Amino acid sequence: MEYTPLRLGAAYHGNRMPHHAQKDFEDMAVHGMDIVVHMLSHTDWRRHLQVMKELVERSMDAGLEPWIDNWGLAGSPGDTSHFLAYYPEAHAVYSNGEHAGIYPCLNSPEFRQFTKEWIDAVEYIGGRTIFWDEPYLPTKNVDGTTYYTCACPRCRKLFEERYGRPMPSVSDADVADFAVSTIADYFAEATAYSHGKGMVNSVCVMLGTYAVSLDSADRICALPFMDNIGSDPYWVHQKKKDEAFDVYDFVYKGARQNLEVCERFGKEHNIWIQTYANPRGAEEDIVEAVEAAYDAGARTILAWGYYGSESNDYRAENAPVTWARTCEAFARIRNRERDSIFAAKRAARLKK
Repeated sequence: MEYTPLRLGAAYHGNRMPHHAQKDFEDMAVHGMDIVVHMLSHTDWRRHLQVMKELVERSMDAGLEPWIDNWGLAGSPGDTSHFLAYYPEAHAVYSNGEHAGIYPCLNSPEFRQFTKEWIDAVEYIGGRTIFWDEPYLPTKNVDGTTYYTCACPRCRKLFEERYGRPMPSVSDADVADFAVSTIADYFAEATAYSHGKGMVNSVCVMLGTYAVSLDSADRICALPFMDNIGSDPYWVHQKKKDEAFDVYDFVYKGARQNLEVCERFGKEHNIWIQTYANPRGAEEDIVEAVEAAYDAGARTILAWGYYGSESNDYRAENAPVTWARTCEAFARIRNRERDSIFAAKRAARLKK
């Protein structure tokens, strides 16, 4: 079996001061990390582009591989994009006719062009791996009825051409198929464009019953230029609902499901560990989660985010302890990895 090197890292956002970022990148490197995931939001693109270029350079100088996250460009997750202020006709629309707030229609040609211009910005700042973060089509519950997106005039026309009937107001099998096809087609165009620039494309899809999850992501996984498929088995919300919730079991199963999908499609993987919103006193769960991901076979393991995500309102309740446990957890599996390598070398030497 081919050896896959262990790679560790964290998402980095909320700071655009290079002298401070330098210290943070060195902190990550000292704690054995290999990857830093930079956010490039619409605001970063328009207001901090030169700073982002410097942050990418400084992270590489610290020995970290930079991934660039499309933070908020298509709505959640992340900072809100300004795109829809310029192209209001590109709004996604719920199936009850309401605008879907901050979300654009992925079938909008204007949004697809906007995405390509963002990829150009990624190239300019020195990014070589794009991290497509949690593709998602929002739904809305009104008086017990769930309405979906996108049901704008463009999507309604495409739906009727494909399925031979008007788009219904409530989701069904054809609507679910259309949603996944829409996301896959968007990424087919976007990843082909970035691949043409020599970039690697990585995506994180959610667990559960979303428009795109590990259960429904086959068409994204099969895209020729989608190189790396990941997921984020975040546990804090589930554990709050169930005191008997087993963090290790949940993360292990989620990571295994992700790895099986990647093995089936011949893709690399990324598994995310929750280091945000962690309750005070529950930081040890991070160690358990990292062990579970490693035991499941994950070898690219990333924390969301750096220093307990302290720069965000959803930060861990005790960010310093959260970061300490993150670093301890990563050190544990790094040492396990070294021990296994050295043990294999000793065994091979003894056979001679």
